[in-house]
Amino acid sequence: MAKLVLGAPRGNAKHQPGKVICYMNHKPRKRFGQNFLVDERVVHAIVAAISPRADEQLVEIGPGLGALTWRLLRECGRLDVVELDRDLVEKLTDKFASAEKLHIHSGDALKFDFSSLADGNRLRVIGNLPYNISTPLLFHLFEQSFCIKDMHFMLQKEVVQRLCAEPGGKEYGRLSVMARYYCDMDHLLDVYPESFHPQPQVVSSVVRLVPHAEKPLCVAPDILNRVVVAAFSQRRKTLRNALGALFSAGEIESLSIDPGIRAERLSLADYGLLADLLSEKQQLG
Repeated sequence: MAKLVLGAPRGNAKHQPGKVICYMNHKPRKRFGQNFLVDERVVHAIVAAISPRADEQLVEIGPGLGALTWRLLRECGRLDVVELDRDLVEKLTDKFASAEKLHIHSGDALKFDFSSLADGNRLRVIGNLPYNISTPLLFHLFEQSFCIKDMHFMLQKEVVQRLCAEPGGKEYGRLSVMARYYCDMDHLLDVYPESFHPQPQVVSSVVRLVPHAEKPLCVAPDILNRVVVAAFSQRRKTLRNALGALFSAGEIESLSIDPGIRAERLSLADYGLLADLLSEKQQLG
């Protein structure tokens, strides 16, 4: 799918979003990272990308005041929403009082057991994620990806670039490697600050993540993560130094990996070889 740009300013002219969605009286709270989507063009573009069906169960993280919620409800079979702000939970409950397909959960998405919602069908997860918790929340969802069909998230553009980064680039890091272990990814569209209230200081992007039916590596994720964290803990160091507590230079070379290069040069397959080696060493004691 070709990447779409919405809200991009032309020249020096300030972007004017499409029809603005009017919210009920609610003051956005910084501590919850609330930036509400108010541009209907973006809402329609996201729903079109998701393309929900009547036999599907959707989960929306951080529905806010329901810009996406009511549109998703029209097309899906069931919609569960997880909202941390209790004031918003109350407003959503009132706003959607007659919506039998909607199930509102008051709680922290970082602690929520999404697998508890899966009733025989894999979930489709959507969200305009608060930037301050986006990375830990992604890892929380990766751990539950066995019950997820796909995910569509609005994130800070920088995070999406890191998710989709190829080996060798400055954006490539732990998030890039671990995301590839769990999912295929597609950067769908960019959205500029004028499409939100209040306006964030950064450009946002929508990304699609589709969990693999079978993992590309036969290695335990905790061992893979341990290797990746060590490799990127000090990006300027070579593998010889960054991974010195786990492997000797000779052990790294035995895998046809140059211990003199840096972490961003390795592919997911390379990290899989290192994780396999670490697993073998642990078994041997």
